[in-house]
Amino acid sequence: MLTLTEISDRLEIQDLMVDYCHAVDTRQWDLLDEVFAAGAVIDYTATGGPRGTLPEIKDFLGSVMGRFPAYQHLLGNASIRLDGDTATGRTMCHNPLVLPGDQGAADGGVLHCGMWYIDAFVRVGGAWRIAERFQEKSYMHFAPGGPRQPKSSRQAAG
Repeated sequence: MLTLTEISDRLEIQDLMVDYCHAVDTRQWDLLDEVFAAGAVIDYTATGGPRGTLPEIKDFLGSVMGRFPAYQHLLGNASIRLDGDTATGRTMCHNPLVLPGDQGAADGGVLHCGMWYIDAFVRVGGAWRIAERFQEKSYMHFAPGGPRQPKSSRQAAG
């Protein structure tokens, strides 16, 4: 049976994972300072990104994610193993990215990325942080954009 401390630790780590998704999905890169520990190593090479420190990854995200009109992270199964003030985790993530089409419109299709986040967590000053993260790729699938919708006769006249 889990202790109240273990239950609290698991919930705090799950909230940390959601905080990561929120920071990235809202393009608020500085919020990642509250997610990652000082000196954290982040490795996105499995899905074509870099491996680097938090400042390097924030620069990368700021330069690359603006190319996508929309995207979101959906977390699924999470396996969290606690060991005092450290923990490890393997969390499923589905990350669809809308691709720009003509003149930047969001009709270029959707790239569906499936992966796991493999994390090492550490408790710092009473709060959980990610000390190390790397991605384990599961799949990438491109779904082309649908045909353009013709204007109805009412819209065409308007």
